[in-house]
Amino acid sequence: MLKSILIAEDDADDRFLMQTALDESKSEDKIKFVENGIELLNYLNGLKASNGEIHYPDFILLDLNMPKMDGREALKTLKSNSEFKKIPVIVFSTTKNELEVKRCYELGANTYVVKPVSFDSLVETIQHIRNYWFKTATLPLPN
Repeated sequence: MLKSILIAEDDADDRFLMQTALDESKSEDKIKFVENGIELLNYLNGLKASNGEIHYPDFILLDLNMPKMDGREALKTLKSNSEFKKIPVIVFSTTKNELEVKRCYELGANTYVVKPVSFDSLVETIQHIRNYWFKTATLPLPN
């Protein structure tokens, strides 16, 4: 079954690098990019509104520093929604501040990963994330 990843990232260069890293890792996952928290929630609500089965992403990579609605607000909203809270959220940010990390876990983040600085490290990190959430972790089946 095809896996899907939703990536919330406002920076066009970072989106390009992440797409390239996924391509390099031979990922055949369905990838959807959104640029802020509002687009993220609208996308998920659009899936919910479609008739038939709902196929939420298998996980969300969430940047913290985005316009309109930042990652913290989006995370809080996701984890307070009875349907969306089931989706694993990996905060994927350049922010290394310990208070920020703690706050994200308190808001319901499933994992916090600091973005690597080199492209090779990005490819490796994304591969580790995919392997963990797609091969190692056991998640509940969708309703």
